[in-house]
Amino acid sequence: MCSAEADLPRATRRFLAATPEPIEGIRFFPEGTKTAVDAAAAVGCEVSAIVKSLVFVVSSGDVEEPVVALVPGDLRLDPAKLAQAAGAERARRAGLDEAREATGFAAGGTPPFGHVRRLRVFADPALRRHQVVWAAAGTPNTVFPIRIEDLDRWASPLWTQVT
Repeated sequence: MCSAEADLPRATRRFLAATPEPIEGIRFFPEGTKTAVDAAAAVGCEVSAIVKSLVFVVSSGDVEEPVVALVPGDLRLDPAKLAQAAGAERARRAGLDEAREATGFAAGGTPPFGHVRRLRVFADPALRRHQVVWAAAGTPNTVFPIRIEDLDRWASPLWTQVT
């Protein structure tokens, strides 16, 4: 855990600068929290309380759009359900460069909001099993707790089943 914001990775400081309100409780884990299981073990919570912020590209015809899907750590995203929710024909996981270009953050550390450009966000209702969930804070080494109502307010997702 970092003692001061200055000790946090640069991408996490960028994330904090882009948030609508101050975020408390960011935890830094040098060994990394790349997977939901890693993050849950590091934080000491259930895997279902981890928010996976997944960058996907939805498309219809030749038109492609990057989107973010917020999924509980214990469930898998269903690309067909995401495509349907987005009103698209298909959905595929964004490549590493596509994810960074769309959000400004590396895959594995993508936060649920605070992206470099406005993206549509879809959140699976199964996240609501917890009042507080844990999400990436800009790097694969940083996570933060957030109440579901704040996640809803700050990420402005469409709540729809994508798992």
